[in-house]
Amino acid sequence: MIRKVLLYPLFSLLLGVAMPILAAELPPQELVQVHASRATASLLLFRGEGFQDVHAERMRTDLKALDANYQRIGTPSEDLRKAHDAFVTQLEQGVSYGHNEEDVPWRYPQELAKALRDFLIAARAQAGSGGAGELPAKVEYLNVQYLSRAYIGTFEIARENGETYIGQDERRLLPAIDEQLAPLDEKADPALAKLKTRWGFLRTALSDLNSQSNTLVSASGRPYAPMMVDRQARSMSGQLLALGSLPPAP
Repeated sequence: MIRKVLLYPLFSLLLGVAMPILAAELPPQELVQVHASRATASLLLFRGEGFQDVHAERMRTDLKALDANYQRIGTPSEDLRKAHDAFVTQLEQGVSYGHNEEDVPWRYPQELAKALRDFLIAARAQAGSGGAGELPAKVEYLNVQYLSRAYIGTFEIARENGETYIGQDERRLLPAIDEQLAPLDEKADPALAKLKTRWGFLRTALSDLNSQSNTLVSASGRPYAPMMVDRQARSMSGQLLALGSLPPAP
């Protein structure tokens, strides 16, 4: 299940200092999408980086954030309720499997990806049409795609939902995020300058994902760098959440 990737020193586990998250800026239907992808990324790091306690603990923290925001949804739809329960079950199973490749059912990566997609689709449907609030969710979803490519070899997007971010890979999501960030004036706000600098670095790494290829190598041929990408993605989504209201998507 696990592919060989670059190893980084322990300090690369640190998430960096993000601005305080202003949860009230986004409705819980949008926040649960961010935390669901974050929890999935934490599980992938747990299994891909030697079953370290720090990643298991991070996944538990992500699940607590997911649950807290899920509980704020007044009346979850039946689809959302079922998708939430199935998604949490898949994450718990992922932690419980043994450390050897043969301990993990061969279809588990596909089942985990499906559980995440189904939950995101249901949450997005209850949230209504997407907008600027989806930016942090898009960043974290791309991070899941990158980590899945690095550790497992593949991630199946919801191609039947190609009009939403859940059915898109880096070929469509990167220019979409570029377009939405472009109007932001980084010269007028140091926070925006920091955001755009981080995005420039992260975009370069994500553009190497090479989703269109079945060869399971990056577009550049260099090894994937999942821990570094995860750290930058989480910091960027935290910045986006902290910034709150951004211009709507074109």
